[in-house]
Amino acid sequence: MARFDTATGRYVYLTIDSIEYRVFFEETGAGIPLVLQHTAGADGRQWRHLLEDKELQRDFRMIAYDLPYHGKSVPPTGIEWWRSEYRLTKDFLMKFVLTLSHELALERPVYMGSSIGGHLATDLALHHADKFRAIIGVEAAISTPGGYDDQWSHPRVSNEYKASVMYGLMSPTSPEKYRRETAWIYSQGAPPVFKGDLYYYSVDHDLSNTAEQIDTSQTPLYLLTGEYDWASTPEMSEDLAKRIKGAKYQTMRGLGHFPMSEDPARFKEYIAPVLREIRSRAR
Repeated sequence: MARFDTATGRYVYLTIDSIEYRVFFEETGAGIPLVLQHTAGADGRQWRHLLEDKELQRDFRMIAYDLPYHGKSVPPTGIEWWRSEYRLTKDFLMKFVLTLSHELALERPVYMGSSIGGHLATDLALHHADKFRAIIGVEAAISTPGGYDDQWSHPRVSNEYKASVMYGLMSPTSPEKYRRETAWIYSQGAPPVFKGDLYYYSVDHDLSNTAEQIDTSQTPLYLLTGEYDWASTPEMSEDLAKRIKGAKYQTMRGLGHFPMSEDPARFKEYIAPVLREIRSRAR
């Protein structure tokens, strides 16, 4: 007999800077809204294990979306997008999350993102903390220069190469089946998207002079980084946390750059207490 997932997928039309985007998202659960941002070059499938968690579904309405140009969120039809190079910017990313939250009528949601999503967590905490009840940055750092490189969008470089590099960012102790699944998702991204996402990751995100300005007094900020992440290392994340008064940091032992998809059971051991604390504050 077939088993059915409780997550439902829908599309929402979002207008950002006068351009309409058809955005796909999956959601499940009920209660406190929790928006989930995927990593560079990937899509919302990375959060499928969290979405399927029955315990978390009882208290959180989890929403995992595909950014425009990612996954099922195909490029907008209202512009000739193919005539310019795709580049993801901090300004667009912040507007996207705020617009999505507004159009879905989410009242001060919890935000959680990994990699570019982890960086976005801190940028949102700096510029729009009042819009969220809590912010969680996974694999975040003050800055991660050097990644925006032509090798990620080159006619002689296949998506298989990108997937193999991402495979190397994961923990050697994570289950092989989930490491392969994570890499498989990376092999399916449109060729220019990963490089374009890394513009934000390596160029546009930089808290070198502003980290101390983040105020956690009303909106708590949680930072978690995998032990085996060599792109945004635990040392880099801990340094970020030390510069933000009130930020809570934890190294996730036995995990790498994609904790939610490479080893969901171990990731839950770290994220469940954070979510319980957020839930307790809400009550």
